[in-house]
Amino acid sequence: MTATESRPAVPAQEVPTALPLQPEDPPRVGDFWLRGRLSVTPAGFLYAARNEDGKHAVVAMMAEGSADDAAARERFQRAVDQVPADLIVGRNTEDDDDLALWAAIGPVVADNGSSSSADSRAIAERHGGEILSAVLMDRIPHIGKLRGPDFRHYWESRRRPGLFRLWPLPWPAALKSASWLAILLSLVTMLVLMLAALLIAWLLFKDKPNVDPEPLIPPPSSTVTVTITPTTPPPASPSPTGTGSPTPSGSPTTSSSPTPGGTEGTIPTNVPSSGTVPTNPADRY
Repeated sequence: MTATESRPAVPAQEVPTALPLQPEDPPRVGDFWLRGRLSVTPAGFLYAARNEDGKHAVVAMMAEGSADDAAARERFQRAVDQVPADLIVGRNTEDDDDLALWAAIGPVVADNGSSSSADSRAIAERHGGEILSAVLMDRIPHIGKLRGPDFRHYWESRRRPGLFRLWPLPWPAALKSASWLAILLSLVTMLVLMLAALLIAWLLFKDKPNVDPEPLIPPPSSTVTVTITPTTPPPASPSPTGTGSPTPSGSPTTSSSPTPGGTEGTIPTNVPSSGTVPTNPADRY
């Protein structure tokens, strides 16, 4: 038996299982769905990811604190540019000022227990760790003697994942034909719903009568003002004959006065004998 035959078979390197995603982790960045956490540093996160075509990758994404630092973002971009271009399968640009920067490193062979799968995962994780280390500057050698407290970034306590966007996609360069179609369909749907609401409101209230009728205002030419002033009968006067006897209250009196035409006539007063004044002026005649 030769030495080759007696050598035991070396098992393939076991690919470590990723930790479950936390509620604050994004479910998706770009075209990659995140499947679990591989490592966490103050600078960011390493995720195991897969796109819709079934290709696996390792996604390096900045944390909330480092993503808000312009110098840290610049170091992240420079570190991603130093990775071989054939290993970068996806990334966002520094144009997304409000989002955390990320880069997908791969392709990673699916976990099938072979050594090639473990090697591709290890290579992707090593490059992702170098990118996050460049943000922290923890691999820069110290110059001179170590004195005083250790250096620490002001944002290291903010270790939540950085801001991300699921929808809409970055405007307008990253929009695909499917995205344009979805936006167009959403606008058409909103327009149809608005028109349907207006039609329903018109059908409900078109035959409804007015609750309060409009006031009737006569035209100014036909307005007539009538003022009724009650009058009292004059007191009894002495007889014109000079006898000094008043006019009997029980008998009607007549008076003569010239008429406008020059003739004289009698106008009965019909004053009641009781001497009371009627409340209604029409009852006096």
